[in-house]
Amino acid sequence: MLIRTTRNPTRRRLLKGLLRGGAVTVSLPFLDMFLNENGSALAAGQPLPARFGTWFWGLGVDKEIFLPTKYGADYEMRAQMKPLEKVRKHINLFSNYNVFTDGKSNLCHYTGWVALRCGSVPASRGGLPGESLDVTISDAVGAGSRFRSLTLAGTGVARDSYSFRSADAVNPPETSAVEFYQKMFGPEFQDPNSPTFTPDETTMLRKSVLSGVLEETKGLERDLGASDRQRLDQYFTSIRELEGRLELQLQKPPPAPNCVIPKTHGKEAGIGVDVEVVDVRHKAMTDLLMMALACNQTKVFNMVYSDSAASLVRQGSERTHHILTHEEPVDPDKGIQPNASWFVDRAIENWAYFVEAMANTREGDGSLLDHSLVYAHTDCQFAKVHSLESIPMFTAGSLNGRVRTGLHIDGKEQAATALGYTCQRLMGVPTSSWGTQSMQATREISEMLV
Repeated sequence: MLIRTTRNPTRRRLLKGLLRGGAVTVSLPFLDMFLNENGSALAAGQPLPARFGTWFWGLGVDKEIFLPTKYGADYEMRAQMKPLEKVRKHINLFSNYNVFTDGKSNLCHYTGWVALRCGSVPASRGGLPGESLDVTISDAVGAGSRFRSLTLAGTGVARDSYSFRSADAVNPPETSAVEFYQKMFGPEFQDPNSPTFTPDETTMLRKSVLSGVLEETKGLERDLGASDRQRLDQYFTSIRELEGRLELQLQKPPPAPNCVIPKTHGKEAGIGVDVEVVDVRHKAMTDLLMMALACNQTKVFNMVYSDSAASLVRQGSERTHHILTHEEPVDPDKGIQPNASWFVDRAIENWAYFVEAMANTREGDGSLLDHSLVYAHTDCQFAKVHSLESIPMFTAGSLNGRVRTGLHIDGKEQAATALGYTCQRLMGVPTSSWGTQSMQATREISEMLV
């Protein structure tokens, strides 16, 4: 069961020794018993637990029918934003924020989202110059839940993840609603409202095995080079998180009145990236995620609707969204590519569905969205030319009354990292700046703060 320390340890031997303890999980739901009498805060006066999430779609928007001409609370909802009218009071739109390349190449459908996720422009495709902000935030607030974070891909494609600690440690997404249901509410889920609880002997054994494995690593680390030690440290971080989950699983979870175990995983989508299939998959995953959050399975999450190269296709068409952005002519009267624009419309509709689902999930004296902050963005503004100016971004949720909503905020051509920096500060990350060179942000976006 333990690792044998050798001068030339193989990857296979290392992983085999580490993984024999198994991946064991624990449910720690929201503590309703800690609420005050009217459900607006914890009994001791602290605000309700805060959640952070990201939502991503690829290939930007159509500026001519998307971006409002007014700023503030009375901005107009243009045609491509119309689906968001019903959640208008819950969201903020951020425009006129830019990504600066500092002399590096604009790597199509890559530079933009990498800069918005980790604060720095990549030098090459595949390079990730820092960890994504959701990972930074999960390190600050993710402890005490069954999963430090959850990542889901509505595309159903395993490579579609925008959550990472490094290029060598990308968080793999859930790609199936059925499998996500089993992960959340399968045999290892502990019902927080069950009147009985019996600690699992297997859990106790696995915890003991993991403790022994971690002890054995001390000798191993002395035999490794710097890069291998870094990779090993990243891996052992996840092992330590596992041990924390095991510790929690040996305790009876408190009741959580808002936690209702779904009877089924909902309608599972078929295989493929047809928009009709992706829509069904995204909605099924969204509905399951809402209950996973209500049951306090995690405090940090990531949802991908479409990838940055947007491989989505429409029934009856052989051309993907991506190909259309390059090949379809711009309608001179409308100023858009009609068929490519159709895909953007579907993305905005699904963003509206996601926000509304959070707003309709009750918690305390309000909703799950009232106690959350969701950061949504794309990879560029107009995909045909891969523009990095005024990449549209959103937030949703008021984060326990700390965030103003219902606004269109003018970035005045400052670095788009200002929003990611503000999100981190709101979530309690102890940092005075975020990003590098022209993308460094040191000031919060005051217009959105209460």
